[in-house]
Amino acid sequence: MPNSKIAGMGFYVPEKRVTNHDLIEYMDTSDEWIQERTGIVERRYAIKHEETSATMGVEAAKIAIERAGITAKDVDFIIFATLSPDYYFPGCGVLLQRELGMQGIGALDIRNQCSGFIYGLSIADQFVKSGMYKNVLLVGSEYHSAGLDYSTQGRNVTVIFGDGAGAAIIQPTEEEGKGILTTHLHADGTYAEQLAYINPGCHGGKWLGKKGYGYPDETKFGGMFITQHMVDNEQLFPNMNGPAVFKFAVTKFPEVIKEALDATGYTAEDIDMFVPHQANLRISQFVQKKLGLPNEKVWNNIQKYGNTTAASIPIALTEAIEAGKVKEGDLVCLAAFGSGFTWGSALIRW
Repeated sequence: MPNSKIAGMGFYVPEKRVTNHDLIEYMDTSDEWIQERTGIVERRYAIKHEETSATMGVEAAKIAIERAGITAKDVDFIIFATLSPDYYFPGCGVLLQRELGMQGIGALDIRNQCSGFIYGLSIADQFVKSGMYKNVLLVGSEYHSAGLDYSTQGRNVTVIFGDGAGAAIIQPTEEEGKGILTTHLHADGTYAEQLAYINPGCHGGKWLGKKGYGYPDETKFGGMFITQHMVDNEQLFPNMNGPAVFKFAVTKFPEVIKEALDATGYTAEDIDMFVPHQANLRISQFVQKKLGLPNEKVWNNIQKYGNTTAASIPIALTEAIEAGKVKEGDLVCLAAFGSGFTWGSALIRW
């Protein structure tokens, strides 16, 4: 059975830069406050009505396809990870497929938020190893800026997120010991509401009695509309319990990385490049210290792009490759943690 490898990568970020100073116009915050808590200096915002998660994904995919030495016609399966799809349904996979002229092949949409690229990579890995597909296009793309609360009330979430897309082509390889060595996926729905965008939803009053996240009987004919309850309970924008997320993330990040290392017989010292999901610079630095990795073995770019959730790992990994920091034979570790909670890791011999 062949291994799978990443044959080509690409990323796309919008031209519009939004600095911390720009956000001061809309909310009570400061550059110092944002940098101290997140490490972010600026992020990119898509052009409204022109750019979407699908269109940004298309641009990233074009680069990945070219770098893999194939054409769009050679792709035989699409995996699209996003929490910010163009439509409620259908998903972005078929929209990207339409734009790239790939009609007829399968398109799978996954919603694992910040862990989306790792989950997608694991899925692509299994498909390629089994021989089912030879060229899987994996895309992570996010358009956060259209759905954030730009008031002081929403600043804890809004200052963190940015827009962008990353893509990879996964192919089989016969090279011994090369490619994707192992992937590990986990989730714990116990904490689902700690980082969530709850409404509008179709859960009616399901969770009302237990957690206060539902809404009353006015939704008995369906829940897909805005109610006063949603407004009063601040449910129309993403919400996050920052301390709870941080505490869980700094525990699960090292655990799932160790799981990958143990499965392959490596140690943290063997890692040549660690690319974490760009959630928060403080989280990345905590994990780096826990692993005992020097700065030159960790790639962080949250300072420039903010948290692009499913797009953050492919954007960061592509940047590291372009900068010559990932070379043939290097051991590369990827890890992510996010809403769900979901988390995962991958170990790759480049």
